[in-house]
Amino acid sequence: MLGRLRSKNTATAPTDTDAIIVARDVVKTYDTGTMRVEALKGISFSVDRGEMVAVMGPSGCGKTTLLNTLSGLDAIDAGQIWLEGQDLATMGDKKRTDYRARRMGFIFQVYNLLPVLSAVENVELPLLVSGVRPGDARKRAMKALEQVDLAQWASHRPAELSGGQRQRVTIARSLVNNPAIVWADEPTGALDSKTAQDIMDVMANLNRDHGLTIVLVTHDPHVGQQAHRIVRMQDGEIIGEETRDDADNPASVDGLATPATA
Repeated sequence: MLGRLRSKNTATAPTDTDAIIVARDVVKTYDTGTMRVEALKGISFSVDRGEMVAVMGPSGCGKTTLLNTLSGLDAIDAGQIWLEGQDLATMGDKKRTDYRARRMGFIFQVYNLLPVLSAVENVELPLLVSGVRPGDARKRAMKALEQVDLAQWASHRPAELSGGQRQRVTIARSLVNNPAIVWADEPTGALDSKTAQDIMDVMANLNRDHGLTIVLVTHDPHVGQQAHRIVRMQDGEIIGEETRDDADNPASVDGLATPATA
């Protein structure tokens, strides 16, 4: 059960060593040519090192935009974002790209695996692109596959794997560079409920056993409730947060504890 609802969203100062992600007053606007859409309206919050946070809310509320701006994939129009104490705004494009390659992992609903490569080749590919020697890349890729219990399928191509196995390969690829943060956008969205739970078990184990910080977007209330905290969004704003640190105190403030649906 998730417990207390946080009444305010406050960003921890970048000097706080517990906070690995800090966002302050983040604004993101898209110009479609005929209208301007304010996707993020002054978002402020933080994520502690080793925390698993689920971002939930209806479709179009800004969840994926938040993930993309926090990770530096998309630029912001106003506000500040710090990752591991570094201000994204002070990084040039190359430095930001290098930082993502070294310190971040990404998991998406669409697996984005190359069909002509085996599981281990898909996992080692980011390392080879970044200049890691082939022998070292293969060792690290096999270790990542072992972490998701898929080492025995290393030589199989994606077409020979189930949906859950393909997502495990994607998770292994996100781990191969020993990231500080993993961003996951609907990581169970294309899976049946049993396979989705298997994937969440893998992610929870990585979070617990390796201290991996995970920020995930999901429409699934069951997935969200397995995170340490749920951040609820609506119309580009954070409208509430729930934690599970008080199981004896069910969340029931202003209806915000009701699981969000798409």
